[in-house]
Amino acid sequence: MSVEQHDQYLAEWESRQEIAESMIPIIGKMYRANGVVLKIYGRTLINASPVTLLKLHRYVRQFEKVELSIHDSFKVLTALEKMKLGPVRIDLGLLAVQFKNDTSGLGIEDFLADKLGEGIRQVHEQSTSEPRDVVLYGFGRIGRLLARLLIERTGSGNKMRLRAIVVRKGGDNDLQKRASLLRRDSVHGSFKGTIKVDEEKNTIMANGNLIQVIYASHPKEIDYTQYGINDALIVDNTGIRRDEAELSEHFLSKGASKVLLTAPGKDVKNIVFGVNTTDIKPEDKIISAASCTTNAITPTLKAINDEFGIIKGHVETVHSYTNDQNLIDNYHKGERRGRAAALNMVLTETGAAKAVSKALPELEGKLTGNAIRVPTPNVSMAILNLNLEKETDKRTLNNFLRETALHSPMREQIDFTTSTEVVSTDLVGARKACTIDSKATIATGDSCVLYLWYDNEFGYSCQVVRIMQKMVGLDFPSLPH
Repeated sequence: MSVEQHDQYLAEWESRQEIAESMIPIIGKMYRANGVVLKIYGRTLINASPVTLLKLHRYVRQFEKVELSIHDSFKVLTALEKMKLGPVRIDLGLLAVQFKNDTSGLGIEDFLADKLGEGIRQVHEQSTSEPRDVVLYGFGRIGRLLARLLIERTGSGNKMRLRAIVVRKGGDNDLQKRASLLRRDSVHGSFKGTIKVDEEKNTIMANGNLIQVIYASHPKEIDYTQYGINDALIVDNTGIRRDEAELSEHFLSKGASKVLLTAPGKDVKNIVFGVNTTDIKPEDKIISAASCTTNAITPTLKAINDEFGIIKGHVETVHSYTNDQNLIDNYHKGERRGRAAALNMVLTETGAAKAVSKALPELEGKLTGNAIRVPTPNVSMAILNLNLEKETDKRTLNNFLRETALHSPMREQIDFTTSTEVVSTDLVGARKACTIDSKATIATGDSCVLYLWYDNEFGYSCQVVRIMQKMVGLDFPSLPH
């Protein structure tokens, strides 16, 4: 390579980086002021760096064979900025590609009005709603990730406010330790922002969000209204209360109006967002968000069943160890779970396969399942071995799954990768319920084997937040349809 070629490539990179740098404040302003979440082929641009933005433009080649031009996306972004938008999710990448390929001769403003018009009108009807208070009951792995997700949504366009967390006091320095665990995470990295603690008032200030820490051992001890919290959505992430009677105890707290359980629920609606979302009714007081594995496998199972039909199948989960396992060998009421989690592969049962039918009744009795706990702290894999009603092959099946990940109503749940090098740590922080490893797909005749990666902590937490939004009446569309 000549010096001239080297300088040319560097100049082109710097030019694209400069455009990316100019896009960042526009993306941030649209989000903070109007609640507009911008994405590129399903990947969020919120809090992205210029380099991350450029990487996402290159990611588009997995779907379109060519890299998305940042010049094309910038043109669409500046046009979107001029529109009067309310809280909405918009795929900037899809719009840029569609506009580039559009043959109607429409200008950018008319094109966007045509593609977004009806959805934007729907948004304006909802954008005047008052923000809703949220309380996190419990502050473990899921609770802290939910806090991060709610805090990152801070802005005038945000309609959910994290007002309090409820925990049992662990010692004199409890508040400092809770704040430290929010600030530092061995798996998900450091908190992006600032955290201040006021021990006198028992509050945590995180990126301008004042969060009341309430110490209690039972909901009946709490009066949320004394902290100015009313009509609150209580997100129970303790896992202690699972059935309707137990979860109804939250209504003993003054100021609580609805409850969401972040675990499989008994005799309550189990919701996998994107699959049976319509089962959430305004009158529902208690909802379960099912399990991380159920959320990971059900969207893909629904897509496959709708297109090819599922006769029967087996789900094998290769799951990261969890907090209920022992660090070293010791007594555990569960079979095999007493053995050291970081040293062993542990074969155990999972209810996820059977739980699928709660969100997808047509698969009742068709699935079996087991799980293998492995020595990794996060990110799991589900292997779906399915017998189908219609025959297919690897190319046809992968093409269908790629289109599903990009254009279907479940595009927020299903991701797709063509990488031959992806490993579990690459999926830490993935915001979708699962990522289909297309290179591992096996399909012959009426049978197939699919490999689904999922961040069993963060991806699941994102699904929980989507249910929270639905429960408080925030059902903003994803555009373009």
